[in-house]
Amino acid sequence: MLLAWRLLLATGEPRFADLAERTLFNVIATSPSEDGRAFFYANTLHRRHRGTMPPADRVSPRADSGLRAPWFAVSCCPTNVARTLAQLPAYLATADDDGVQLHQYADAELATTLADGQGVALRVRTDYPSGGTVAVRISRSPARPWTLSLRVPAWTAGATAWLIDPDGQRRTVAPGTARLTRIFRPGDEIRLELPVAPRWIRSDQRIDAIRGTVAVERGPLVYCAESADLPDGHDVDALRVDPSAEPEDGPDGTVVAPGELGTPADPHDTAWPYHPLGRATAPTADPTGITLVPYHSWANRGPSTMRVWLPTTQSPTTPPPPTTPTRR
Repeated sequence: MLLAWRLLLATGEPRFADLAERTLFNVIATSPSEDGRAFFYANTLHRRHRGTMPPADRVSPRADSGLRAPWFAVSCCPTNVARTLAQLPAYLATADDDGVQLHQYADAELATTLADGQGVALRVRTDYPSGGTVAVRISRSPARPWTLSLRVPAWTAGATAWLIDPDGQRRTVAPGTARLTRIFRPGDEIRLELPVAPRWIRSDQRIDAIRGTVAVERGPLVYCAESADLPDGHDVDALRVDPSAEPEDGPDGTVVAPGELGTPADPHDTAWPYHPLGRATAPTADPTGITLVPYHSWANRGPSTMRVWLPTTQSPTTPPPPTTPTRR
């Protein structure tokens, strides 16, 4: 995140603020436990085995238990997380000769001085990332034009984001930076409306480990399936999702993805695991809604399995047509 911030300062390119946001909500926020007393050393995207509770009075070498550990033999990570959280207000905005740029969205009171020595003050109110509305109210402004810039996250691509000016005029804005230049007056309010809704994500096909799977994001948040939300005896490796239907908002910040839950695999099954394509018996499965939770919140309910990249119901059932080798 620190590298992304410095690249943003050096270039002004919003893609670096996008990267900082993704890192903040899905890496830094994932590391500490909800009570702030334990930490992940590494953030895995797939946990196949339920972990064990790390001892509270021992140092964990790498926290390989599947749960956050209270401390590590190498202790730089928890202290760096604490430092980053303490510095978060500094990452929200910048100012230059033209005006003020908002890079990250949170409730805030911001004040700065422009190049000519005149002061600007803003009040930001939002429930982002739960909601997509960011309201910016001008508290103090010089009696001359200046530019307010707001980042429109890259994840809004394919949907519609809106910028509403103090006169109530609405215009669509594309991913990147939305700029509004005018004479602002105290009390003016500008609103950015971002399309925060669950959406399917696919990976680059060159990544072999997750080819043929999909993930779910909502706004800047990555979601995952956790065994704590499945019926007893079931595991995340037995579920499949249906990307032909849209995931929907669920209760308490969850997302419900359409899919099916297969029969749990027998850990003692020694049958040959490979079959001719199209001849293998399809595992029995029941259609259901798969509950997904924000990735940053996983492993707060005890030992569990988890996965971010989810297999789909659209598995091949017939062999591909034969090909003829090319001769030279």
